[in-house]
Amino acid sequence: MTDTERYRLLCEAEGSNIPLFQQHWWLQTVCQGKQWNVVLVEKDGRPVAALPYLLRHKMGLRLIIQPPLTQFCGPWLSDTLTPTEQIDYTQQLVERIDNLNVHLYLQQCSPLFTNWLPYYWHNYRQTTRYTYILPDISNPKDLRAAAYKERRKGLDAAASQLHTDTDVNPQEFATMHQRYWQRRSGNDLLPEKFIVDVCTDALQRKQAMLWGLRNGSNSLVAARFVVYDNRCAHSLMSAISPDAPRNSMSLLVWQMIDHLSSLTQAFDFEGSMDPGIEHFYRSFGSVQTPFFRIGKARGIAAKILLNRLMP
Repeated sequence: MTDTERYRLLCEAEGSNIPLFQQHWWLQTVCQGKQWNVVLVEKDGRPVAALPYLLRHKMGLRLIIQPPLTQFCGPWLSDTLTPTEQIDYTQQLVERIDNLNVHLYLQQCSPLFTNWLPYYWHNYRQTTRYTYILPDISNPKDLRAAAYKERRKGLDAAASQLHTDTDVNPQEFATMHQRYWQRRSGNDLLPEKFIVDVCTDALQRKQAMLWGLRNGSNSLVAARFVVYDNRCAHSLMSAISPDAPRNSMSLLVWQMIDHLSSLTQAFDFEGSMDPGIEHFYRSFGSVQTPFFRIGKARGIAAKILLNRLMP
């Protein structure tokens, strides 16, 4: 049995104890056609620590990097481990990654992973990044009341002009997403087929929502893709048209949180370090939450690349 097959069994046994982005099914979906693997450390004959990774080759370099559309990967540690054991097993994971002799390692870790000391001992670098989370969405009405006024006002006006589509077609969303990013920056970093495949797979597993808002002509003017398990929902992709009424995206986010309040515990906006995007997510009353970006490079070319990715 391969390590990835053993990891699949581990994910099935642990369920949502392993965060969604580190689940076997998610990695299979986002790493389609790419080489992903996992290092496992056992205790008493069963895995209690794991580190899934995507291995890529570029310009003659072997790279461990984030899979596309995946906010974090990094170490997973069983909650049965003591704090001392967590350090020991993290160190074993890091040593096994070091033994792969890659030129560059760069991963973002789950906010649940809070002790990067074993990485430091092995000469890795770390920078702190931030996401924004609503830790308890069980009462959306209270959340709206606590949000900044700008995220509450105008919702009724937007709702009067639009109707909600809770079954947006992945292809329609992918096309809209491409056009949205073409207007913003000239190109979409995510291929259209990849967007369709990820949305389709997650929806078929009933671990995603792809909702949109349509105007009186039934044109899609705003859409958002959210994945979730019973612990947390993660907002991954969105798109909005230039003629969308003001506050359309705020309306859609609140509608999705209303629905998710009975399905999961928290809502992660997958926050950005961009000032404008950061303000938008923070204005919902969400909590700034740190997570680690950890990297290491071997060789001049890899160090130059790492310095660009971890300035």
